[in-house]
Amino acid sequence: MKKEKKGKVMGIAGADRGMRGLLTVRTAHLMRQADVIVYDALISAEILSLIPPDTKTIYVGKRSDHHLVPQEEINQILVREAELGNHVLRLKGGDPFVFGRGGEEAQTLRNAGIDFEIVPGVTSGVAVPAYAGIPVTHRDYTSSFHVITGHTRKGGLTRIDYKALVRLGGTLIFLMGVTALPEICTKLREAGMPGETPAAVIQDGTLACQKSVRSDLIHLPEHVLEEKIKAPAIIVVGQVCALGDECSWMKKRPLGGRQILVTRPEERNRSFAESLRSLGAQVIGLPAIRTKELKKEEDRERIRKAISRISKRAEAGTAWIVFTSAAGWTYFFPSENRTDRCAESLEGQICCDRYRNRESIGEKRGF
Repeated sequence: MKKEKKGKVMGIAGADRGMRGLLTVRTAHLMRQADVIVYDALISAEILSLIPPDTKTIYVGKRSDHHLVPQEEINQILVREAELGNHVLRLKGGDPFVFGRGGEEAQTLRNAGIDFEIVPGVTSGVAVPAYAGIPVTHRDYTSSFHVITGHTRKGGLTRIDYKALVRLGGTLIFLMGVTALPEICTKLREAGMPGETPAAVIQDGTLACQKSVRSDLIHLPEHVLEEKIKAPAIIVVGQVCALGDECSWMKKRPLGGRQILVTRPEERNRSFAESLRSLGAQVIGLPAIRTKELKKEEDRERIRKAISRISKRAEAGTAWIVFTSAAGWTYFFPSENRTDRCAESLEGQICCDRYRNRESIGEKRGF
């Protein structure tokens, strides 16, 4: 992209922290266009693998009780990079305006006179329960859901009106509250919610390593301790949690719960990776091989001579050529060699033999 004298923040964008398929089309587009990407801790390796290798990345990870970079400094990083003339993408987990502090970043950019765009994302408050088979609304149980931060103010003071939440009668979703789980369950019961109300805690939602515990308000903290559930996790409270078995789907797929690393070159792994994803796997692309065509004239001459020799043997029916990959086929017949009569003859012979022998050779061997 052509840089302007003053850059801009192309997007304060929401990125689901798990499956790349939950990225919005807009966010995926901006990831390919940005000069600089400033990203959080909870962005998955699968999504980070989509960042072009020449894009500058700045990690500003924040986890529970551990902020690698304070929010005020993150705000200034965005301003600084834009003022350097860069097109910046701020990549945040979930939705940037749902407890993502995207509003604070937008205010800072506006005060600095920097253009920006807000790109909504799929909030974890809806996506994570869905991946655990829990619908946040259901007409037989509840017609509303409410997303609450589980964080307390400095000094341990809480802003949550538990009595008001209980009166609402909807599904309650607590983000960033797993460390406060015992207090949340106790306060809800003290506010009048029955102890047998179904509840769940879901760790690493939407990822292959997702783990969930379902119980009731009385026993949930105990079961979470037994299963060693830890942050990042969300808490869901309400009758819809009882549907977790009936509506579960993620780990019932053939490769559900599996994370697979694909090391093929990016241009050759797409169909394979999509096949794995369609079976439920979380796929991370990490190309470990790069194939380059020989460019020197002496190398090309060696290839031409080899093709000529093999072609003569092929005509006599005594030559076998084994290609170990699609790249081998492509580079063995570079476009400039296809005008060579030997190459044309050999390529035609191979194609004919391939289809003639497909049933007798390929299908018997499972190809």
